[in-house]
Amino acid sequence: MPPAAHASRRTRLPGGRSRLRAIVVTSTALVLVVGAGGWVRHQQDRERYKEQHCGTFNPSLVTETGRECTGVTDGSDGAAVFGSDLRPVMTAIGAENRNVIKDDDYVTVAFLTPLTSTDTSNLTIGQYVAELEGAYTAVEEANKKNARPKIRLLVASMGSSQKHWERTVDQLVARRAKDRLVAVAGMGLSQQETIDAARKLSKADLPMVGDLITADGFDATGAVDGKGRIDGLARVALSNKDQLTAISKQLPPGERTAALVSTSVTPNGTRDLYTESLNRGFRTIEHLNKHLDDTSDFKFDPRGGPGAILPTISQNLCNTGKTIDTVYYAARVKYLPDFLDALAKRSCHTQPITVITGSDAAALDPKTEALHDPDAPITVLYASFPSPAQFRSPDNPGRGLYNAFVTAFTSPHHGQQFPQEHLTSSYWGIVAHDAVLTAATALHRAAAHGDPASLPNRYAIRNELYALRNDAIAGASGHFGIDKNGNRTNTHTVATVHRLGQPLPATTERSG
Repeated sequence: MPPAAHASRRTRLPGGRSRLRAIVVTSTALVLVVGAGGWVRHQQDRERYKEQHCGTFNPSLVTETGRECTGVTDGSDGAAVFGSDLRPVMTAIGAENRNVIKDDDYVTVAFLTPLTSTDTSNLTIGQYVAELEGAYTAVEEANKKNARPKIRLLVASMGSSQKHWERTVDQLVARRAKDRLVAVAGMGLSQQETIDAARKLSKADLPMVGDLITADGFDATGAVDGKGRIDGLARVALSNKDQLTAISKQLPPGERTAALVSTSVTPNGTRDLYTESLNRGFRTIEHLNKHLDDTSDFKFDPRGGPGAILPTISQNLCNTGKTIDTVYYAARVKYLPDFLDALAKRSCHTQPITVITGSDAAALDPKTEALHDPDAPITVLYASFPSPAQFRSPDNPGRGLYNAFVTAFTSPHHGQQFPQEHLTSSYWGIVAHDAVLTAATALHRAAAHGDPASLPNRYAIRNELYALRNDAIAGASGHFGIDKNGNRTNTHTVATVHRLGQPLPATTERSG
């Protein structure tokens, strides 16, 4: 090569290296930019996924309209997924479950309920916190005993008014094997969504113990809707018939004229089996139906705005040509304050009036203003479980069981505390505890009667559930059993009539 050419090549080499370095740098930068962009998109996808799943990576949790969370969790997804008011109990559930699964000798029970919300269609009136606390207390106490297997608790929320029951129940059914799910407690209110859920769980051979189900026939017979048996279903609440019968026996003798105010649907537009059952009871139970005035039968649909129609109904009570001194209220407590306010403002408000209703009224604030107006005397009667003071009374043979429950409820739970006021403002904590305790009693009996090297399966637990006779369950509400149709036994010992507002007015004695 000529020297000149060699020199020329030497002079080009630095420029070539510069271009090469530029290409390498540019390529590296491009890779970094592309990588950074991919990382950003990845992070955005993660955040979007979390937004869709209640701020978690659990696909079983779903963020609904209004940012309400529904679905299934074991407490490991964060203590506030269902709302900050549930943080203490969800923290305790997560901690208890972590302890339980350290040993392989455990099964899972799910608590199915409509947790939350501020939704206007919600019928729980904020009592779900005490409900879940009571359910958890039963699990914690069962796990302290020298009995096997231990119990892991799943929390399954159907959301406000139980709109999302089907997806939640489908998740539970899918977890039977992988999560060792052997029973479901809670179940929600007496409405169409609950019976649909019960039928689906029954087909999956999962035993169920309802805590709040009161509608007559809402048991293993399936008589509540006439669509066949619901095998595996039991309940610990007082039926509507139990409640209204207790009231009928305590009404003063004499004449009275009763109007009937009722609704038959939920805010979802589905059947409200609780109110349908009350309606039927008012029409059929002796000492109640004889007082009904056929011309004073008023129905309303909550989707039309109860606040608009209830004043009209109340005023109509003054325009019947008769003295309406009693109202049979077959509707939800959610609408009762508005109705009482309307009664206090009707033109004949000085006429004393008694409102008779079901156990849902236990959530009514005793300080409701309309109950304390001397110029508009109103009395509310309902039947439910005894009050806390009555449970603690020396006259209660089961007071020791109740006191033990209160002690357990208010004791620290993995560093968390449940307020005792949650037991005075609602009976939901008691029935939730007793529902879970019933399931726990059945599963521990199944384990004791089965192979000690195996876990009890859902079929054995279902068998034991219907064999819980002779006061087999030592519940917070007293000793009771489960009959052949899944109903609580010994209801007459706990069905208690409660009065709110003014003293019960006297009635006119019948002539002749």
